[in-house]
Amino acid sequence: MGTRAKGTGSIFRDKKSRFYWIAYMSGGKRRYESTRSTRKRDAQNLLTARLGDVQRGLPVTPDVGKVTFDAAAEDLLNDYRTNGKRSLAVVARRIGKHLRPFFNGLRRMASISTPDVRTYILQRQTANSVLVHRARTVVLPDGTEQQLLEERRPASDAEINRELALLKRMFNLAIQAGKLLHKPYVPMLREDNVRTGFFEPDMLASVLSRLPEPIRPVIRFAAITGWRIQSEVLPLEWRQVDFPAGEVRLDAGTTKNREGRVFPMTAELRALLEGQRAEHERLKSDGRIVRFVFHRGGERIISLLKSWHAACAAAGCPGRIPHDLRRTAVRNLVRAGITERVAMKMTGHKTPSVFQRYNIVSDGDLREAARKLDGAASALPRAKSH
Repeated sequence: MGTRAKGTGSIFRDKKSRFYWIAYMSGGKRRYESTRSTRKRDAQNLLTARLGDVQRGLPVTPDVGKVTFDAAAEDLLNDYRTNGKRSLAVVARRIGKHLRPFFNGLRRMASISTPDVRTYILQRQTANSVLVHRARTVVLPDGTEQQLLEERRPASDAEINRELALLKRMFNLAIQAGKLLHKPYVPMLREDNVRTGFFEPDMLASVLSRLPEPIRPVIRFAAITGWRIQSEVLPLEWRQVDFPAGEVRLDAGTTKNREGRVFPMTAELRALLEGQRAEHERLKSDGRIVRFVFHRGGERIISLLKSWHAACAAAGCPGRIPHDLRRTAVRNLVRAGITERVAMKMTGHKTPSVFQRYNIVSDGDLREAARKLDGAASALPRAKSH
């Protein structure tokens, strides 16, 4: 065993495996740990790190730092499961399709460095760098078919950031569990590709006219409230609609930020819901009780994407996504003069920065601002000429 000053640990080499080992005191016990390396410098670096952790009072054992990527990923998925997060499937897909193939499931998390993360970013940015065009046929509501051309592009900065956020969370959970002591710096990309899509009234009317009848109230409701269609609008039940109070409510724990929400009934929203209630009463008289506000002939609507994409293509605005309705609602609330704090409560935005991303300014808004400036200038007293 090599000799070092007292309190500085020691380094020695196993004659059989040729691996270097380190020995140090932690928690009043002498710890032995294999470096699994034949390089003495690796042993010196590990021993220095362990002694530094001991000096800082961190709980150091030979098991610290041995957690693998797969184990850390499973801890992350368990965190999503125990907290009932609806994005579990999306997270599992991102890990399985992108993160695990690059970082190797058996690799130790402690060995992942900032340069490794930067290499991952570069790989994701350059994958599919050559556009691949693929034709897809969609059936329009009138029964005719239309060809849409799809393109496979490199991953966007936003997509890569979502994956990097998962990697950071894996490191944080491992540190919380005492499986790691440190984490590398994980750089995030600047997102300049934030979507800015929204609907002007005439464009929305054109899309609505091309949607199947049961889908139209869903889209109109989302455009008014800004609520998320898949997780907040489609699951809406009649117990959450209070006509006497003039409110529609979302239960705490069912929204993305886990907070409850209330949206007051505007005249348009009340008329829409009364139409749905009339259909509810009609089915009830036939002996069918449907608890969902929006449905197809009494059956819950699971997805409307196929109808949505076909209607947008037929209306001349292909590529629009249902989430554009959320931006539309935010923009309409702001233009109506509703304060930011109140509007955020109505739409369920947690932070002002995210809310402002949804507050889209159009050319029409700029022209209206110019008209207001002209009106203000004309109201000013003119200087007298001498």
